[in-house]
Amino acid sequence: MAFEDLKKTQGSMWGAGPFEQVEASLADMHGRVFDRVGPHDGRPWLDIGCGTGGVSALAAADGADVTGVDLAPNLIETATRRAQVGGLSVTYEVGDVEDLEFDDGAFGIVTSSIGAMFAPDQKTAASEIARVCAPGGSLTLTAWRPDGGVGRFFKLMREFQPQPPPEGVGNPLDWGREQHVQDLLGDFFELEFEELDSPFEIASGEEFWELYSHAFGPTRVLAESLDDERRSEFRQTFIEFAEQERDGDAIRQSRTYLQIGGTRRP
Repeated sequence: MAFEDLKKTQGSMWGAGPFEQVEASLADMHGRVFDRVGPHDGRPWLDIGCGTGGVSALAAADGADVTGVDLAPNLIETATRRAQVGGLSVTYEVGDVEDLEFDDGAFGIVTSSIGAMFAPDQKTAASEIARVCAPGGSLTLTAWRPDGGVGRFFKLMREFQPQPPPEGVGNPLDWGREQHVQDLLGDFFELEFEELDSPFEIASGEEFWELYSHAFGPTRVLAESLDDERRSEFRQTFIEFAEQERDGDAIRQSRTYLQIGGTRRP
């Protein structure tokens, strides 16, 4: 497959920090994904880019036969440990959305909450999502809006990255555009879209920096790659970015995203 070296780097990067500390702020989004699926009726459920188990744990707690895959081995280890502690039965595997090791139509439910959008080869990822979803099966994805709070956050990150992504790598934020998703998945699924918000609240820009530079792998890896002067600039820019969203005694950032629902065509 293409971009193998890049994906190895991504797998290491996303697992570089205790991501569960960041994923906790996405609980409302994960809950909406779960709610949209509705009754699972015993259908096998695949959660792609499962992270530390935000959606898959909800599904397992409801008795679903759920498999979670993620590119980052460290995240899979954390998800597995959390499921064991919680007494949940989930199959967790390291896996690549561009090359899913499952039979055609193996799952009646496929979800991905802010996961599949980061695959570098978006057409291949979309094709694989469609391949493993059974005819009549349910699809629910979420992706950040490019013009929302997270889109602006990624723009800030890019200003400090030493080089642009390799040629041909898809922009993850394009998954937050209805027409782009229609182009990727419309031949396979009857699609519907809804814009939602997952607001983020934290006491200060300083706390925002401390959380993300410690627990969010991409920020942590980037910060650690910079020399002292550039890292100090990154930190200050990060804090100022957050403080722009101050509302009284806290930072309150709107994080708009696109929820994508689909039914697999026969």
